[in-house]
Amino acid sequence: MMAGYGDDPHAAGGPARHIPVLLAKVMEALSPKAGELIVDGTFGAGGYTKAILASGASVVAMDRDPDAIAAGRVLDQQSGGKLRLVQAPFSTLDEHVESADGVVLDIGISSMQIDQPERGFSFRADGPLDMRMAQAGLSAADVVNSFKVGDLARIFGFLGEERHAGRIARMIESRREKHPFERTLDLADAIETHVGRAPKDKIHPATRVFQALRIFVNDELGELAKALFAAERVLKPGGRLAVVTFHSLEDRIVKRFIADRADAATGSRHLPEAQARTATFKKAGSGVTPDEAEISANPRARSARLRAAIRTEAPPRAGDFSIFGLPKLPDPKLPGADRPGER
Repeated sequence: MMAGYGDDPHAAGGPARHIPVLLAKVMEALSPKAGELIVDGTFGAGGYTKAILASGASVVAMDRDPDAIAAGRVLDQQSGGKLRLVQAPFSTLDEHVESADGVVLDIGISSMQIDQPERGFSFRADGPLDMRMAQAGLSAADVVNSFKVGDLARIFGFLGEERHAGRIARMIESRREKHPFERTLDLADAIETHVGRAPKDKIHPATRVFQALRIFVNDELGELAKALFAAERVLKPGGRLAVVTFHSLEDRIVKRFIADRADAATGSRHLPEAQARTATFKKAGSGVTPDEAEISANPRARSARLRAAIRTEAPPRAGDFSIFGLPKLPDPKLPGADRPGER
């Protein structure tokens, strides 16, 4: 379980309809106005974008999933030129926008992706073991069938906080030598058979492994960190940043970024005065969570948390990944045969 967030219901399935989470609070944090430009880095089904357009602001909406961009063409045509769709990861938002009045990111998987078995995100229905949001690059099947045991255990243990990470990794190595994993239900059933399932267990034994594979295949934590640095570079003075997360790992990245950027101190009284830095963001309140009414109407919102910040006039700082305290995981861009790791 991700600390403080509970289990991820979307690894095994999700609601049939995508409802934008914490919409009212996100709009309050963004405060879009006519004549402003807002970047929606996670377009998805367009929930936030529609609300922003209704305020009179223009939107650059990004998504690395070509299906999401294709589905957004109708909204694009209806926007009167106020919407620009960009098929690209949100980590590259500063390559597509020079300056913006606001940036919003909804981190996580969309219901549309979950509801398509052929995308391989869910084991609610059988499908290829894929999980690629961009529909290109390394797939979950590539990871499961080619990564070394030590690498798989680290992925499952850190990104899924799976307590049986080592056992599951060793089972996968033994089974894939006879028959590679190609389908979602094949992997889910193998995990359940190997570790078992107690009657009191609320989630399927494969849920955390599927979550870990999805996050790894799409480099979700790295993309989030890069997107925060990119938002810092494009936001105007007074520009608003709003980020909705669904797991403690994501929230920790956002929280640490805002804390670091809102800190104008050098970080040590021993550093020379010349290295003193200026805060690039001002924290805008504490983490916001949905109320019971929203959770009842949209169970997906249960684990959501919104954090917001306001850009200052200080120039952007260099992107330093050390502020996030992330461990070194296998490189998802390397061929499996060349992957470092220990047996």
